[in-house]
Amino acid sequence: MLSVFITVFIFSLTAELRAEAKTFDLNKLEQMESASVILDRNGKIFGQIYVENRETVPYEQLPADLINAVVAVEDAKFYQHHGYDLLGIIRAALKNFTAGHVRQGASTITQQLARNSFSLKERTFRRKLLEIFLSQRIEDQFGKQKIMELYLNRIYFGGGLYGAEAAARGYFGKPARQMSLAECATLAGLIKSPNRLSPWTDRANSREVRDYALDRMRDLGFISRERCAAARAEQIAIGNRQNAQGQTYAVDYIRQQVIAAVGWNRAMNEGFRIRTTIDVDLQKAAEDSLRTHLEAIEQRPDYNHQTYAAYAASFKKAKANATMSDQPAPEYLQGAIIGLDNASGDIMVLLGGRDFEHNQYNRALQARRPAGTAMLPFVYAAAFEKGMYPGSLVEDSPLDNRAVMIGGTTGILGEWGPESSDNRYEGAMTARQALAKSKNGATVRIGMDAGVDAVLQLSTSAGIRSSLRHFPATFLGSSEITLAELALAYTIFPNGGWRPNAPHILDRIEEKDGTLVWDAKQENIRKLVMKPETAYEVHSCLVDALQSGTGKAAFTQFGLKKIPAAGKTGTAYDFTDALFAGYDSNFTCAVWARFDKPQKIYRGAFGRELALPIWVDIMNAAAQSYPPREIKQPSNLKQIEICSRSGSLATDKCYDAVKMPSGDTVQRRTTYMEIATPSQAPTEPCNVHGEPRARLAREFGSSDLPRAALAVNLSEITPVVIRSPTLLADKDPYNSLKPTLKSQPTPQPPTETAGNQNVNSAAGESEIKTASSSSDQSQSSTQTAQATPEIRKAIPVPPQEKKPVEIRRAVPVKPLDQEDENQTLLRSAARPPGNPDE
Repeated sequence: MLSVFITVFIFSLTAELRAEAKTFDLNKLEQMESASVILDRNGKIFGQIYVENRETVPYEQLPADLINAVVAVEDAKFYQHHGYDLLGIIRAALKNFTAGHVRQGASTITQQLARNSFSLKERTFRRKLLEIFLSQRIEDQFGKQKIMELYLNRIYFGGGLYGAEAAARGYFGKPARQMSLAECATLAGLIKSPNRLSPWTDRANSREVRDYALDRMRDLGFISRERCAAARAEQIAIGNRQNAQGQTYAVDYIRQQVIAAVGWNRAMNEGFRIRTTIDVDLQKAAEDSLRTHLEAIEQRPDYNHQTYAAYAASFKKAKANATMSDQPAPEYLQGAIIGLDNASGDIMVLLGGRDFEHNQYNRALQARRPAGTAMLPFVYAAAFEKGMYPGSLVEDSPLDNRAVMIGGTTGILGEWGPESSDNRYEGAMTARQALAKSKNGATVRIGMDAGVDAVLQLSTSAGIRSSLRHFPATFLGSSEITLAELALAYTIFPNGGWRPNAPHILDRIEEKDGTLVWDAKQENIRKLVMKPETAYEVHSCLVDALQSGTGKAAFTQFGLKKIPAAGKTGTAYDFTDALFAGYDSNFTCAVWARFDKPQKIYRGAFGRELALPIWVDIMNAAAQSYPPREIKQPSNLKQIEICSRSGSLATDKCYDAVKMPSGDTVQRRTTYMEIATPSQAPTEPCNVHGEPRARLAREFGSSDLPRAALAVNLSEITPVVIRSPTLLADKDPYNSLKPTLKSQPTPQPPTETAGNQNVNSAAGESEIKTASSSSDQSQSSTQTAQATPEIRKAIPVPPQEKKPVEIRRAVPVKPLDQEDENQTLLRSAARPPGNPDE
């Protein structure tokens, strides 16, 4: 009874599977996926992913040695069976049963073709029976040659290479018909485990399976012993791995993201319609601009490095001669670009270098280099968060480089940030002017006031995940970050203080029929970084930087359209990196030019010369498709009129006397309209041009208080003579000996007045006698201030006869009217020159 039941079950199962096998459309055997299509944000096709890098060829173009090697390794009875090998199945079953696990398969070439064509992947008895019946149908409809052609065009050979033709070109750099016997045996040996046995992965195992294939061919009579021995001794030249020939940096990054989203197997075996965030028009504009402008830089007479044209010629020659393994990496000037949608973080433009075929290193996403002065906005943002505002005064003057230590620990801080070869210090200026003009010394002072911790915390919150060094040098961009991090961080300014969560390039992945496979839609997470008022204050400074500061060439020289945009140049120490990062209300773009090995591009290689013109081209293209709007000012920011000389509220006396080229002197207003929150706005009027402010301390005359006698007679101490300038340097390229200083009243030599009245010194002042012939003159003369400062030199002191120093003791002080002035140190001191209210 049991045997009858088993017989009926097997018969019904067989009938069911045979009927199911008839439902498969055998025409699909010739419909092979060769690539997945990539679509941009507007539905335009701009690339393909070679997840199945396949090039089909007819049977006649497949070498006989390859066919024999595959038969010898995979299916020795290929020409005898009708789709399946019953004895082989029994033999494999016994070996697997004895071993306790699967050691040997029994699938014929026809069964493998059926399994790979119709995705019969389950490891079940039912699937195996269905595969056998389907193989019989294939044998009924196709001949052995056609089955072999379909098989060798479809199967995977590792390294992203599908089909014998793609594998031959990928591994050996030649078409399949030109492969040697050893190369044919190598491909045949890969079929069982293509990724593990690939010569790109394991040369030793690849050679071992090659030799096994050759031995099997010899044993089956396909080749002679002599040919087998010669092929085993052959050293096969394996080419460089090229997973994505003819691709771009954007396409390669998309390929990586697809694999991460759906897994390796699905990405490698299924053709998808991949919808991305890239804008193909902006991408094309960026590629053209980067190529054009960097080629122009390479033509400069002071550019002394490898050029793109020279390397491209040697690369082409090496490719033609099959010597790519000896080709060195490129050393020409590289560039990188990334453009983001401000609201979503969509990557709309991505260029990781000048030529993906030359080098696949994505400099926009992977390279970490100093951002230089492009980091300045985050320093000012941290200061504005702590109470400063764009009108706050800051000093632009020489700064001891030991405080920053960029390029060394001696001398003064180099002014390579202001994008000008004739830069000089300008003294006191507003924070707005310092940022717009990219003043290094002023920035370091602002950063120290805000604090290193505050600047680093704000930069990290803005999206810079790279480690920033806890030193003042970070204020000037000495820490290494990626271009993608910089672009993401800059979105906080047009967004009013917040940024998107992270940049991304994939939107969704679909089957050909539109079935959704993967979707990137997530919650629109906004990371709040700073107050909207602070973001707008920095934005307004960056508008000035673009219109009248270091980036003004965007309008005057490179043709930026009249759009509401802002941005900041970036130059690293010693001109190794040139950047520009900027934005409008919709789009943020960052451009970087540099060498892979840090070195000076040329002296004076500022961001405004290398990166700015490329940024302008991209922003003009973006404005056509995404018209920008004015960025709205927060309601809590108010307009106030301040004096640029004091940083305080303007008065009707805020004028400076300016000498015109004609010689005439005119009065020029020093005020302008600034923005500030009520808590930031100054409350005091200008103290430079306004009325003198009252002293809070009381003044006492010399006769009001008793004074103690000094213990040392100062007239007998020889002054130290200055013999050389105080700045010890051979050169002074930044005019540090002549910085612009505040006007100070300069004392004139004392002149006698008609009245010869005595002037009492202020309380607490002591007299220091000078060793000159005028020491005995009357100290009661008044002094007047000159309008312009006078450069005075030290006067040599004549030698004096040395006398033993008498140490005097303090003596009781008599009433001043009983003291002999000539015998005490309590003579009235003249009032020091200058404004008595200072």
